[in-house]
Amino acid sequence: MVIIGLAAAWASTSYRLGTLARMGPGLFPCAVGILLALTGVVIAATARSKSSGAADALPDHAHGLPDLRGAACIVLGTVAFVFVGEYFGLLPATFAIVFISALGDRSNTVLQAFLLAAAMMIVATIVFWWALQLQLPLYKWGN
Repeated sequence: MVIIGLAAAWASTSYRLGTLARMGPGLFPCAVGILLALTGVVIAATARSKSSGAADALPDHAHGLPDLRGAACIVLGTVAFVFVGEYFGLLPATFAIVFISALGDRSNTVLQAFLLAAAMMIVATIVFWWALQLQLPLYKWGN
């Protein structure tokens, strides 16, 4: 994260940064790159090393295989957002990405994922549709 953040911040200097009053095209990528690098530093500083095996890192698994459920749910949620958003609108797409991604956490139940997705639909309506005037309809049927 630190390397990618620093690379993004360095690459953004080839664009005009501007000032806070008149932001240039390079200011946002520079700020995001710096924040990403700082996040990486904080993660590295707070990381604890455990000398024990993979069984302690994944307490629900007795084997050493990686748990791919979370990654698979995040990828599937993103793909679902694209397709559901194209054919059904913002609210169903928001529900799909949050619900599917929340199921990637083994500690979440289906009810918790449903409630989180329903709450995020309200947030998406307020932030993206009403405040930012996103050009994606709330609901639609077909293409």
